[in-house]
Amino acid sequence: MSEKEVVSMTTLTASLSKTFGQVPLSAIPAVMDCILSSTGCSPAALFASLLDAFPYLIKDVIKEEGKLDSDEYNHLTSLVGALCHLLKKIEFVCRDNYGALPSFMWRSFLPLVMKLYECEPAMVNQITEAFINVLIETNSWEFVEATLIPFFLRSIGHSMGMPHNEESDIIKWNSCSFPQGSYDSQMDKELLISPSGCYPLSISCHILTSILEGSLQCQQRAPTSESVGENVICYADKFLGNLVWDLCNMSERMLLHSLEHRSTAIAFLLPIIFKSFSSSRSFAVSFHGKTHTLTRDFYFIRMWKCCRTLFSLGPLERRDAYNVLSLYFTLVSCHKECKDTVIIGKIEEYTITEEKEFWDEIKRGLVDKESLVRKQCLQMLKLALQIHGGNHSAISISEMNMSGKPSVPHGMTKREMWAEKEAKSLGVGKLSSSSTASLNSQQYWEAFVLLYEMLEEYGTHLVEAAWKHQVSLLLQFSVSRVNYGRPTNGAHQNQFEASSEIFNWLSILWERGFCHDNPQVRCLIMQSFLDINWKNYENCIKSVPETFVLGPFMQGLNDPIHHKEFGAKGHYLSRTIEGAACFLEQYTSFLDPRSRVVFLSDLASTAKRHSYGRAGLMGLAECIASAAAGGKTHNHTETKLHDTFLGNDQVGFASGMSSQNDTTELLDVLRYVIECSKQHFNPNYRLRVCDKVLDAAASVVCTFDFPLEILLLFISTLPQESTDCFGSLRVKLQKWLLGCGSKLCSANCCSDKMKLWKSLHDFPQRFMARHRLADASCTYDDEDLIAWESEANRWTRLLFLAIREERHLSPILMFIENASVSISKQNNDSEFVPGKFMILTLSLVMELQILWERATERSTKVVEDSDFGLFDHAEAAYENFANKFLFILEGLVSLAKMSCSIFWSGLAVEDTTLPTSVRGKLGGPSQRRLSISTTTTVLQAIMSVKAVASISFFCARLNNNALLNSAIIFMWQFFWRIITSPPCNSETGAEICLAAYEALAPVLRTLVSTFSPYSLDFIRENNKLLSPGVEDKPLLDSLFVSFIQHINNLLAAGVLARSRRAVLLNWKWSCLESLLSIPYHTLKNGLCLEGSYYLFSGDTLRWIFADLVESLENAGESSVLPMLRSIRMAVGLSAKGKSNSIISCCSGVDAQMMWQLVRTSWILHVNCNKRRVAPIAALLSSVLHASVFNDESMHETDNGPGPLKWFVEKVMEEGTKSPRTIRLAALHLTGLWLSNPKTIKYYIKELKLLSLYGSVAFDEDFEAELADNHEARSEVSLLARSPDSELTEAFINTELYARVSVAVMFYKLANLIDMLGSVNQNEDCCAVVESGKLFLLELLDSVVNDKDLSKELYKKYSAIHRRKIRAWQMMCVLSRFVDQDIVGKVVENMHIGLYRNNLPAVRQYLETFAINIYLKFPSLVREQLVPILRDYNMRPQALSSYVFISANVILHSSEVVQHMHLEELFPPLIPLLTSHHHSLRGFTQLLVHQILHKLFPLLNPGAPETLSLEKRCFEDLKSYLANNCDCTRLRHSMEGYLDAYNPKSSVAPAGIFINRVEELEFECVPTSLMEQVLSFLNDVREDLRCSMAKDVVTIRNESLRSNGEPNCIEKLPNGSEGTQLLKDATFDFQKKVTLSKHEKQETDASSFLGNNETYKKLLEMDEEDRLLDQMFQSRRISMERARASQQHFILVASLLDRIPNLAGLARTCEVFRASGLTVADKSVLSDKQFQLISVTAEKWVPVIEVPVNSVKVYLEKKRREGFSILGLEQTANSIPLDEYTFPKKTVLVLGREKEGIPVDIIHILDACVEIPQLGVVRSLNVHVSGAIALWEYTRQQRSH
Repeated sequence: MSEKEVVSMTTLTASLSKTFGQVPLSAIPAVMDCILSSTGCSPAALFASLLDAFPYLIKDVIKEEGKLDSDEYNHLTSLVGALCHLLKKIEFVCRDNYGALPSFMWRSFLPLVMKLYECEPAMVNQITEAFINVLIETNSWEFVEATLIPFFLRSIGHSMGMPHNEESDIIKWNSCSFPQGSYDSQMDKELLISPSGCYPLSISCHILTSILEGSLQCQQRAPTSESVGENVICYADKFLGNLVWDLCNMSERMLLHSLEHRSTAIAFLLPIIFKSFSSSRSFAVSFHGKTHTLTRDFYFIRMWKCCRTLFSLGPLERRDAYNVLSLYFTLVSCHKECKDTVIIGKIEEYTITEEKEFWDEIKRGLVDKESLVRKQCLQMLKLALQIHGGNHSAISISEMNMSGKPSVPHGMTKREMWAEKEAKSLGVGKLSSSSTASLNSQQYWEAFVLLYEMLEEYGTHLVEAAWKHQVSLLLQFSVSRVNYGRPTNGAHQNQFEASSEIFNWLSILWERGFCHDNPQVRCLIMQSFLDINWKNYENCIKSVPETFVLGPFMQGLNDPIHHKEFGAKGHYLSRTIEGAACFLEQYTSFLDPRSRVVFLSDLASTAKRHSYGRAGLMGLAECIASAAAGGKTHNHTETKLHDTFLGNDQVGFASGMSSQNDTTELLDVLRYVIECSKQHFNPNYRLRVCDKVLDAAASVVCTFDFPLEILLLFISTLPQESTDCFGSLRVKLQKWLLGCGSKLCSANCCSDKMKLWKSLHDFPQRFMARHRLADASCTYDDEDLIAWESEANRWTRLLFLAIREERHLSPILMFIENASVSISKQNNDSEFVPGKFMILTLSLVMELQILWERATERSTKVVEDSDFGLFDHAEAAYENFANKFLFILEGLVSLAKMSCSIFWSGLAVEDTTLPTSVRGKLGGPSQRRLSISTTTTVLQAIMSVKAVASISFFCARLNNNALLNSAIIFMWQFFWRIITSPPCNSETGAEICLAAYEALAPVLRTLVSTFSPYSLDFIRENNKLLSPGVEDKPLLDSLFVSFIQHINNLLAAGVLARSRRAVLLNWKWSCLESLLSIPYHTLKNGLCLEGSYYLFSGDTLRWIFADLVESLENAGESSVLPMLRSIRMAVGLSAKGKSNSIISCCSGVDAQMMWQLVRTSWILHVNCNKRRVAPIAALLSSVLHASVFNDESMHETDNGPGPLKWFVEKVMEEGTKSPRTIRLAALHLTGLWLSNPKTIKYYIKELKLLSLYGSVAFDEDFEAELADNHEARSEVSLLARSPDSELTEAFINTELYARVSVAVMFYKLANLIDMLGSVNQNEDCCAVVESGKLFLLELLDSVVNDKDLSKELYKKYSAIHRRKIRAWQMMCVLSRFVDQDIVGKVVENMHIGLYRNNLPAVRQYLETFAINIYLKFPSLVREQLVPILRDYNMRPQALSSYVFISANVILHSSEVVQHMHLEELFPPLIPLLTSHHHSLRGFTQLLVHQILHKLFPLLNPGAPETLSLEKRCFEDLKSYLANNCDCTRLRHSMEGYLDAYNPKSSVAPAGIFINRVEELEFECVPTSLMEQVLSFLNDVREDLRCSMAKDVVTIRNESLRSNGEPNCIEKLPNGSEGTQLLKDATFDFQKKVTLSKHEKQETDASSFLGNNETYKKLLEMDEEDRLLDQMFQSRRISMERARASQQHFILVASLLDRIPNLAGLARTCEVFRASGLTVADKSVLSDKQFQLISVTAEKWVPVIEVPVNSVKVYLEKKRREGFSILGLEQTANSIPLDEYTFPKKTVLVLGREKEGIPVDIIHILDACVEIPQLGVVRSLNVHVSGAIALWEYTRQQRSH
């Protein structure tokens, strides 16, 4: 090109550059053609010039800041458009790598895309579309295949780290490189690749997608284009096939790579690939010179494999798989609509819905925890089923009936009918029961999807409406489909053909319902599931998936919302649990024995996978028991059939199909369930769980089919007390063990119990021989010992459960004898045997003692299903064991003497290396700081001493055999040798000494219990050795002093670790407790001390007491009980020392000692974190000891409270925070006060606190401790007991017990009042009377003057209400203490209380108190009661109380004064029958009838003339009250209250705290007579009100239906009423002139016109009339303008009842000029809250009153006027608000705040609109919703 041409081209290029920014893209082709024609320039030259200038042309356009403006955008698009247009005009060959197209691609297109992809994606699409258009028109596919395709595929491959040789199977990408010479210095290839060495992934995929799209367009154009040659068409097809193949391979790899690659493949590659396959079933692919076929089915199979892989990787991958499948189903649906044009034969296509794994993944996704996953899965399911949202009603299950008439349901409730209507509105019609009804699976799917969407999206009321109705229909027709079968039409139809699949899908709905966010929905779904009567569905229950039952169903059962009544009043069951148990029983009824065992194992194993609550665990236990019992009849029939055909010998094999491993696993998981129940406190709860688990085990498991060890472990988890003698589970357990209650066991299983006995008999031998190795050292430690003891205890427990006859014990007795012989030989090779033998012996003794104690406690109880087995011969068995133990006792004593040498021989005093397990530790009970060999020796010595002590104790209880003397001598010697042994200065020696005291504790318990004269002689002899020459010294002084000093010296040595010192202190206090009980056993056994001997001296006892008190403050948790018991015994001994020969020189416990005790014991109590029952009871009985409580100096001193008073005050203060503390204190203190009435006067404040106390109603831990802990029971039993054991047992664990105990105490003390003035009168009688009066006056003063108790305005069930009730309940009990000297003050305060405003629950106790006062003091009736009744200005409430008091005084007074009271009180009652106050009138009618009925006999009707007028009046009155229907109804509603009421029994504790009518939880308060009357009258009044309301609605509806205006009062902006909305107001008026009297006189006197003053006034009136007319005319015009500006929009808010919402809507309607707002009650406009929110909006917007029952009529009227009726509600067919076009005349109905629009109104709506919501919360406030809808209407109207 010449220089001139270059200059010319440069000028042209510069000119074009300016033109591009001003010419739109659509005009560029014409402009370029015009330039080419006018300049004569060739397209190639112009193209080359523009391309060379391209970097400079875009340099100023593309900036790094970000987006382009509109001019820059147009400039670039026009420039690229010009280049593309020139390309089309240039003739070039595709294979010329140096032609125009490659230059444009490398130098312009790709760099520009790279620059603009992030900031201007729309421009990139436009540029790419232009480039693809060039390729299509120039058929440059061969060039693209050789350049662009390899380039982009290689970039994608590199981004995934693929080697070059794996990138493509067709195109050799590595042979392609960037063309040389195609770049200049300013646009090099660095613009094309990212820093990672490849083109960006998204751009590569986008361009490849565009190329494939263009190739498809080219293929579709090819048949219609005649200008294209056949070779070009063939190559285009080849290119298309190869590209599809490459993209298919690449997409598969990308899906299995990173998240970015998956997202890119799903967004770019898969849609175009699926589109390619929608246009053609297959593509020809050239590969290595051969042609292959890529089919649609092949690719879909590969995609499904990828999806399966993604499903298994994680939640993110699962979502991507759902996206892939969604694309697939979109393609399938399009393909079905647009079929291939050429189909050869019938081709069966592959569909993913035929894959079972697909449906399994759908099921898993629908119940996924993430809502997004569930939504994606539901959307995919709808695509697979071709179900489109909003069309349910069009293809819903419709109503079918042969006759064509709708079937009318019979016996349906209103709720069910409403549910049916709601279901229809949702698109689910009613299925007829006709047998000809034919439904296909598509309708089932629609119903399923609808129900699922309801759970996910719709409101609670919609779910409740249609759920149960629709599921029952699905179940009903599932049965018919299972029974008769249906032909299938597709893959998804099969999912609803099989019964199992139907229930698989139903289980998804149930599972979603069980975990719904709304608890009401969860309850609804659970109850509907449990209400299914599976018997009506035949064998369908077998099809319910087991995974659903074991998973979601059991988790739903664990939801506390289903068990609201659980645990109430000790009833540990609920309706849901009962329903679940019934379902499980039916579910397992079809299982064979082995399957049932496996199912039960899986069911019980859910306790390991889930954390069950109280109700959930009980539900699990009930379900296990029911499932085990399921199919009892079914399996019984099967067993009979087996017996018939197999014979008895083969029945065992046939029926015992469960393997040993199965039953072993079942027992293991059942044991775990029982263990889980132990974390709950209540023993009754735990017992019920164990009972159900035991039922399950007895039903399916035979005790002879698995090893003994498994059975031992299972039984050991059962509560010991429930399986002991007379335990609630003992008989059931024995029957299972011996009779084998399993229905699955063989017929001869009872003979197999010999196996169990043999296992039990062989256990001791196996136990002794276990763990013995010939070359191993025979050593063991505490942990080994604990394990052996547990095993031996389990064996002995089962032994005495299973043994039925005495002869079964012979092998055990023989073993004991043989083992003792082995022990006596002392062989070295049997050194390991003695320890285990003694463990077995101790276990046997312990179990025998427990059984003996239980049998002794319950010896008088008669049980219908009594314990059987060993106790038929219990005494003989005990005797046999005692004889055998006595036989081996001598050998055990010899062994003990030898073993105990370690304690005082000094053989092991040297410190040795400690075991690794305790090295560096502080130690503990099982971590002795001794070498292992020394530990073994010490443990053997301890066990041998324990064995001797335990056997001696057991045998001594049966008989006092002389053979025990040797053992007793040994134990006394053992005791003396320990306390006289020299001190130890090494840790090892101290540890051995500690072990000696551990062995001493059981020895002392045995010695004390067997204390005899022989023991006294032994003590005397030892005293002589210790203190020779000392005479008359108390016997036990030396023993106690030596014992305490020896332990104190050992502690003072400081060689023991701190924790081991604590262990030693525990043994110290335990031994001291036993020693202090010696005097009590001495007195109990009747031992007499000879001469002047005493057991204790006063100084020794004080020294012991001081040691205890000093150590009490820092006592350890395990030492508290022994120390407190020791203190209790020390205090008791001190008291006995004053009057007994046991203690010498004892002055008792003085105040100083008690002050030390109460302070240290209180510090101990406060520092104890756990408020256990046993320590609290022990503290109370020890400090508040009965022996010191009667000392008045302990309660009060001159300077203030005494020690006991101080302690009681502290206990009461702390008791307000600890319910169990105050209950136990009330139990103990009331018993002490009852025994010591003189002390009551010191505790008036505390009595008041107890009387008004109220706290937690139930303490399960308290009850559990009493049931499980023997120490707790024994300590509580030692408290000073209340005299009324029945009330104590009933209320001890309730908040009522504090005042119950006080009431019982005063009621019992009141009996002493009768002794006043008699010969039996004593100081206690006077003290009781004075204390009762003092306490009564204190309570009266409180209820009258106390700030809280005197309040008249208080809420029902509030704290004040409760305290008032408690106070008057107590005063009713104290009414017996009212005497003549205080009656005046009492009556005065009583009248104050009666005059005040009190609730009926309080007044009934006031009335009872007053009745008893007037009955006790009859003279007060005339003085006070009669004048009060004649005070007719008294408030009705107080007058009602006095009417009740008067009537009962008449009815219950003695015969002496009854007639007098009748004459005085009855006349004032009669006028009250006419009271205007309805409750007083009805109340009086009841009481007057009662008086007439009882005190007025039937008069002779035959002689009315002989009766006086008064008597005839009373006769007619009596007849009227008796026969009138209203009076009869009123009396019948009282349920015999008046007949049952007795004022004297009502003041007794039993009458107050045990309800007279029914059991109520509120303070034991029965319903009062006045409450019953008011309730009756309110019900009658409500019935009348409803009847009147119905009449009003009927009248309103009739007026709305009339042709005239409706009876709807509207309020227009001027505030006038009666003005109608749709008619012009009438402004013409006539002003009436009313002259004054003076003016009338003037008119009469003169002529009207002649009076100037009058004429002036008329002129003024005319002027006023003219001005008024002008004002009204102006107002008329303004009103017309305002009405014209109003929108034709009426908002119906009659269903709303919340004032803030109504006020806000009024304000919104005024802002948007709505033509009306309807409300249910117009009186709301005057509400202050409404006016505050509306800010006078109600004055400017028409407010129409439309009651709720008239809404339908109002809407129908508005429809006749041309309005469209819309509803703002989420329904199946609702339309999004932004997609709906509002009519000009619109009425919008708003639903209720919670329930929405009722179904009957939904049916008459023209349409429903809903506000689209994106958040999690699926609802808006109704005011906000109405405002949004009104604005959308306004916006649309303004746009028009």
